[in-house]
Amino acid sequence: MADILVLYYSRNGATAELARQVCRGVEKVAGMQARLRTVPAVSTVISTPEPAVPASGPPYATADDLRECAGLIMGSPTRFGNMAAPMKYFIDGTSALWASGALANKPAAVFTSTQTMHGGQESTLLSMMLPLLHHGMYLVGLPFTEPALTSTRTGGSPYGASHVASAGQAALSDEEKTLAQLLGERVAKLATCLTEVKS
Repeated sequence: MADILVLYYSRNGATAELARQVCRGVEKVAGMQARLRTVPAVSTVISTPEPAVPASGPPYATADDLRECAGLIMGSPTRFGNMAAPMKYFIDGTSALWASGALANKPAAVFTSTQTMHGGQESTLLSMMLPLLHHGMYLVGLPFTEPALTSTRTGGSPYGASHVASAGQAALSDEEKTLAQLLGERVAKLATCLTEVKS
């Protein structure tokens, strides 16, 4: 089995729920499994760092998770139209992987959650793509041939899966679930194809 790393940061649970749906999509593909990981919050208070192991949820991601994965799907809530600081901090620490080319030629995709329909979903997705391009990854989006992309009245974008968490609501719409699963499935299928080409 090859792993697709589903890496996310979530504050109120909506991005975490999207991540779980992405994992379901990954695991629809034979020979692929999802490796769910999160990143710790960042703090200006140095005397109380985050514990080495989170109190609940998936483990914190390591460089080895990135090095070992066959593909990466990264998610973050939006912060002023950009990825959240904890995800940016984690990605900023991957220069050794960049120097070695550890992520080059692997498929990648992104997902996000916002509080409002026009809260910066697409700019957040684009901001998360930039470091993945620098790592030499192949970016995967969502095609308009998927009916849920044109019928959604909530989240969803050709740049990646998304969720509109109005009033802090973590529940995903049916279209948001479908698109998140499709994103996971598309990355896993491309990873399978790329693995076969290398063999």
